[in-house]
Amino acid sequence: MVAPDERPLSNETVRAYLLGLQQSICDAVGAEDGQSFLTDAWERPAGGRLEGAGITRLIEGGALLERGGCAFSQVRGPALPPSATQHRPELAGAPFEAMGVSLVFHPRNPYVPTVHMNVRMLSATPTEGPAAGQTVRWFGGGMDLTPYYGFEEDAVHFHRACRDALAPHDPALYPRFKTWCDEYFFLKHRDEPRGVGGIFFDDFSALGAQGSFAILKDVGDALLKGWLPIAQRRRDTPYGERERDFQAYRRGRYVEFNLVWDRGTLFGLQSGGRTESILMSMPPNVSWRYRWAPEPGTPEARLYTDFLRPRDWLAEAEAAGTDGL
Repeated sequence: MVAPDERPLSNETVRAYLLGLQQSICDAVGAEDGQSFLTDAWERPAGGRLEGAGITRLIEGGALLERGGCAFSQVRGPALPPSATQHRPELAGAPFEAMGVSLVFHPRNPYVPTVHMNVRMLSATPTEGPAAGQTVRWFGGGMDLTPYYGFEEDAVHFHRACRDALAPHDPALYPRFKTWCDEYFFLKHRDEPRGVGGIFFDDFSALGAQGSFAILKDVGDALLKGWLPIAQRRRDTPYGERERDFQAYRRGRYVEFNLVWDRGTLFGLQSGGRTESILMSMPPNVSWRYRWAPEPGTPEARLYTDFLRPRDWLAEAEAAGTDGL
């Protein structure tokens, strides 16, 4: 691990990067979809549980995305909610500021995987105790891939983009953040991963404000490199009712994870965030079935046997001499 960068970092610097990231992602994905994102700017005035503002951008019914949202928010509140202090109990009750960009793209074609990305910064200033008056700042984020029909080369490409984003900072970060992602995006009540993973980190400040922010930026910038080539490659794959039915069934797992386990969703709801923006990540069409399982030997069964299990995608690709996409 490189030495922490202790130079000061302003919230305005972080805000400017996040707004630029949202714009660049929406421009690129909107061009691929063939339509622009709807823009919904909002503001929370002072006096409520939260104050602040944000920009929610959304595509629904697109050629590539059946539903895709990319949201920026910057909010302040009088006390951190429980979901944010479980690892930092000394900050319980501290006034806070949070800002970030979060996106989920649910494609129309079942052969294009759903992708999620979030990068965020939180800061809190305790008013009591030994750290009273001292602002504590930390970072979090990551991205993960949720296929409906698995392709090894897609998973390898996505994970390589994740590794390359972290490599300039410390080669040890990718395996650490990959394991963190595998453990986090796991439906404990199903004993099942949500997808093929990626990277995830939270409560991170080990490289100081500037160094940790640099990781956040490189992760945010890797989203288009990791997902867009996959979408371009798979978007015209023929599909029928069977594939769409399976896509709707697997989307149910996405809903379950977000509502039961996701810390970001819980933070937004517990802190009094804007519900419409928090739940923009939900897929447009979902189905549940009682005690359903795919027929052995089918492509649907292969998702479970070959993809929804821990795998070191990059080590396997290197051993096989393959490069992904």
